[in-house]
Amino acid sequence: MTVFKNTYMIMRHGQSEANVADIVVSDPKIGCVNFGLSALGKEQAKQAAIGCRDAQIDLIYCSDFMRTRETADIVAKVLALNSPIKDIRLRERYFGDYEGLSSLSYEAVWEKDALDSDQAERRVESTACVRARTLDVIADLECRHTDKVILLVSHGDALQILSSAFHHIASGLHRTLPHHETGEIKTLIRRGASKTF
Repeated sequence: MTVFKNTYMIMRHGQSEANVADIVVSDPKIGCVNFGLSALGKEQAKQAAIGCRDAQIDLIYCSDFMRTRETADIVAKVLALNSPIKDIRLRERYFGDYEGLSSLSYEAVWEKDALDSDQAERRVESTACVRARTLDVIADLECRHTDKVILLVSHGDALQILSSAFHHIASGLHRTLPHHETGEIKTLIRRGASKTF
């Protein structure tokens, strides 16, 4: 059983240019340098930051994709925090052969996820792998910090899959959880709470 020393909040990046174009962008070679936030996405990040001022966030960690970096930077600026710390373990789930295709492709992947958390058909990163790497971020932060409120800025699938661990469901069932909207901030777990993984 883990008793958490910190509070963790999770945020999906604001609407991105990839969302607007309705395409899958999960390859770091593309997503780290292209497809940042849309004008709406920037506003979503700003409003989310304003809305969570009372949460007293201390630190921000983010994926190194352009859309998450821009989101985290806006939140840090609004909240007058230090620059976000990039962690590649918070990256978008890799969608393999679906890269560059319509976002309708996600549905096909999610259907397979529900049947097999280890599925890696068409070179898609399995939900088991995504869950392991995102939980590893939290484990490291628990070793590094105490009594902090930490915001993790990541991507839709990565956050849904991470959340599955805290809801005690199989990682492949992540789509049964409430959808994480662009620019939305949620509390993942509070300091003092305990979980068994």
